[in-house]
Amino acid sequence: MSIERENPAHPREIVGTVNPTPPEAVDAAVRNAHRDFHEWSRQPVATRLAVLGRAADALDARKIELAALLARESGKPVSDCRGEIGFAATYLRWVRDHAAEVLHLRGTDDAQGRITPARRAFGVVAAITPWNAPIILSMLKLGPALAGGNSVILKPSPLAPLTVSAAAELLPATTVLHGGADTGRALVTHPLVRKVAFTGGEQAGRAIAAAAGGALTPVLLELGGNDPAIFLDDFALTPNDFERLVLASFATAGQVCMAAKRLYVPETRITEFVESYIAAAQRILIVGEPMDGNTTMGPVVTRTAAERVRGLVTDAETRGARIIPLAAAPPSDGYFLDPVLALGVPDDADLVRLEQFGPAVPILTYRDETEVLTRANDSELGLAASVWSADEEHAFAVAARIEAGFTFINTHNRTGMSLHAPFGGTKNSGFGREYAEEGLLEYVQTTVTHAPAAFRAGGAGLPAGAYPG
Repeated sequence: MSIERENPAHPREIVGTVNPTPPEAVDAAVRNAHRDFHEWSRQPVATRLAVLGRAADALDARKIELAALLARESGKPVSDCRGEIGFAATYLRWVRDHAAEVLHLRGTDDAQGRITPARRAFGVVAAITPWNAPIILSMLKLGPALAGGNSVILKPSPLAPLTVSAAAELLPATTVLHGGADTGRALVTHPLVRKVAFTGGEQAGRAIAAAAGGALTPVLLELGGNDPAIFLDDFALTPNDFERLVLASFATAGQVCMAAKRLYVPETRITEFVESYIAAAQRILIVGEPMDGNTTMGPVVTRTAAERVRGLVTDAETRGARIIPLAAAPPSDGYFLDPVLALGVPDDADLVRLEQFGPAVPILTYRDETEVLTRANDSELGLAASVWSADEEHAFAVAARIEAGFTFINTHNRTGMSLHAPFGGTKNSGFGREYAEEGLLEYVQTTVTHAPAAFRAGGAGLPAGAYPG
């Protein structure tokens, strides 16, 4: 039975279908990918990188077409989809321009002997990607993996399979498999899969790590976050800054792993902060049809997701929170929600304690930095965070005490990303890094060939059983 993908803005519309790969067919796909690996890994690095550059150009050339498809299958505003695809192309070009230097290792040949290290591919990489930013999150795996000489089997989320499939066709040594958990389990546990890269939720990440661990397969995990934004008592935000902050929480309807999910504000400045935040939201949040270029927030991805977020908001309200709508969702049978702020929410409410992954954001007050850091760090997740202050040195000092893999200063979410900055989580938000040199090195292993001086021509050798000095 094919997998149908509905349009979250118009659930009666089926955007497209894909054929799932049953678990019993995974073996043949992996073996084919293993043959691809042997052929692809023998290509010179310069050849592999040139192919990535051409794929980037092809992505750009098809950006309008692919963005429309992505908007329809994911519910993201089409302007965001164009930005994501453009950024993915930019990233592939960054890999093209930097991978050769990162992958090259210099050897030594001296009185101690000859040592030749090399970066070598793992083999077949299984890349499992989510629906919320499927193109960039796929290219963050495909680009470095292919640059390093691996072949890739890419399994996109059943909630966004169409655009990823079209984009993956632009790259060699790449196979796309569709399916659910059973297909993923067969892929992750296959003995010829030598590396697994997964972006998604904590629960699925645990299952993948456990399955891969049985085969001693290394795993890169970028999981969820419950990301705090801390505003120090000297913060000085302009109206434009507040608009950036609003989008840091509500872009993609809040369904972003590194979104600003908990806002901590000094109690002495809460009134001015909330007033400025609401004013910015009213200027910038337009909830509506994803294909409309003016829309800044579309629906959430499924009916289940909408019901979950509504439940978190209702629970917060029953616990005394004041709920403030920031914009009105259009009348529709789609999965639209009103974006809301929640004030006066206790720390143990699910809206604060859990990753909400939707357009509902709590604003919490605090009295001093020790208190706010304790509360911000009181989470099993540690993906991203932000610190906002007029004093950059002070902000960096506070950031050093936050338990997060990536901390933004005076910004948050997409506006704070850099191709040169490694990104990944701590605690239950995963391990391994994407972007930057660290992201390239995730997909290669260092091997060494060594000729000790004692055993080269003319060497004196060592007595049997002796250790070299």
